[in-house]
Amino acid sequence: MNSAKRVSEIKKNIAIMGGTFDPIHNGHIETAKETAAWLNVEQLFFLPAHLPPHKNTTTASAKHRTAMVNLVCQQQPLFQLDNRELKRHSASYTVTSLREIKQEQPNSRIFFIIGMDSFLNFTLWHQWQTILSLCHIVVNIRPGYQLNQINTATQELLKNHQIDDLAEIKQQDAGGIIFHQNQSLNISSSEIRQQLLSNKKHNNHLTECVHHYIIEKKLYQK
Repeated sequence: MNSAKRVSEIKKNIAIMGGTFDPIHNGHIETAKETAAWLNVEQLFFLPAHLPPHKNTTTASAKHRTAMVNLVCQQQPLFQLDNRELKRHSASYTVTSLREIKQEQPNSRIFFIIGMDSFLNFTLWHQWQTILSLCHIVVNIRPGYQLNQINTATQELLKNHQIDDLAEIKQQDAGGIIFHQNQSLNISSSEIRQQLLSNKKHNNHLTECVHHYIIEKKLYQK
């Protein structure tokens, strides 16, 4: 009986990376790989946003962004597309998706991966306290980033939730914030869109399958 109980309490560690992925590029992919390996998760889900609350629009449609992310996931067994937000007709709130994922996978420990820019505004996110009750936050930072640059609200948040040790954070179901120094490529989707619009080389910032899809569908052109 005790053995069965211990088995049932074993948590599956999964990671989620959200974004518009407009388009998905090697910066996203390498960051996802590196962070997933560091966390030692069993699965990483890309969660493309349909209508991000902080952006007015996206360049490529939900259909095309879904297809591009799916092409990447087909090449990487660790990756999986979660297109729930693309099926919505309203703004994409992280808390809504996390609630659904937690209900679908109640025995999973969720690590939600964000960049430092997003984290600095985290206390402005819709129901951010509830988000922390559903997952751990992994903040990817560049080597040498000084944490004294963060604002007062974020400092208070870290005071209550920051955990420095990965083994320690995995002892809890949710509520922790941990920093990860990420060595991946510093690439922006907007820069790639501009290069494609100007017919300039994208310096291998796109996978071959995504670049082929963009050319075939005539995306990011005038």
